Amino acid sequence: MSLRVRPISTAEHGAFVRTRRSPSFLQTPAWGRVKTEWRAESLGWFDGPALVGAGLVLHRPVPRLERRTLAYLPEGPVVDWAGDLGAWLDPLAAHLRARGAFAIRLGPPVRTHTWSAEQVKDGIADPRVRRLTELPYGQADPVGARVTARLRDAGWLPRSPDDGFGVGHPQFTYELPLAGRTRDDLLAGMNQVWRRNIRKAAKEGVEVTVGDDLKAFHDLYVHTAERDRFTPRPLPYFTTMFAALRAEAPERISLYLAHHEGDLVAATVLVRVGARAWYAYGASSTAKREVRGSNACQWAMIRDAWAAGCDVYSLRGITPTLDADDPHVGLIRFKTGTGGEAVRYVGEWDLPLRPAVYRAFDLYMRRRAR
Repeated sequence: MSLRVRPISTAEHGAFVRTRRSPSFLQTPAWGRVKTEWRAESLGWFDGPALVGAGLVLHRPVPRLERRTLAYLPEGPVVDWAGDLGAWLDPLAAHLRARGAFAIRLGPPVRTHTWSAEQVKDGIADPRVRRLTELPYGQADPVGARVTARLRDAGWLPRSPDDGFGVGHPQFTYELPLAGRTRDDLLAGMNQVWRRNIRKAAKEGVEVTVGDDLKAFHDLYVHTAERDRFTPRPLPYFTTMFAALRAEAPERISLYLAHHEGDLVAATVLVRVGARAWYAYGASSTAKREVRGSNACQWAMIRDAWAAGCDVYSLRGITPTLDADDPHVGLIRFKTGTGGEAVRYVGEWDLPLRPAVYRAFDLYMRRRAR
């Protein structure tokens, strides 16, 4: 197969994405309008006249070398990862090198391993097991293994850190399969704590609605950031995000607000593309935590994703730790309660196109992270 890569319009890009069952929202043309600090480019792969693949490239300039960029394809591109990788990635590299990129970074949306909620629970209880990758069982994906080997053989460099979180997107996620299940199945698959908290929220009169009050969400999100010690995004980021994604598809993004006796106790953001839904952001009040507004929001989003015909509801990133003494284990323990599965992806990889510039950029980023 001989493929050509060339720029395509956002309309062509969006139309192609709509033909695929579950591409990442990070590979929609709308996401390029969200990331205003990057220069966005839509690329298409052509087999003769037929558009057979697409990718959103975010270009990041190098300080003092504005004509050189890191070309980043988050959770993409949208191509046939089970096919001949050289046929897909070689023309991409040629195009981006000619456009001034000093390196390509991409994150294939390809699994390598999955572990069930029960397996994760057993691992946390076993003092001999400290990480997901140390579990003696788990389902391996042959496509993921093949992609990993071919990237390494072709000179790509793995970028995903040991803890699963870096400057890009997480290698380990937690996902809830929805396909072929009823709402009763989904609720029964949750652990006792989750089912009890969902019932508790309903009994306490927590009401979850889908709304547009981004200011209320952001105020609660900033409160959550102060409590949990992370840096919040500014309100204009969310305003841009909602406007850009809704302009592409009205159902693409939704804001869920949980109120108890007039007080906003939790708020979450759901993103959906095709048959895949993501829990993108969440916030909760420190007061009234006992009414379980966060669980009520999650259950509402899961139900709506299921009703929309989604195959998967993603709770996004986790760290791979199973060490009961690690403070990060609480995150995976919380998400395991949904009854889904922990998933390891191929992770993010770099291909240096101009090695000297790439090394200088890598050094600059390492120093900035200190």
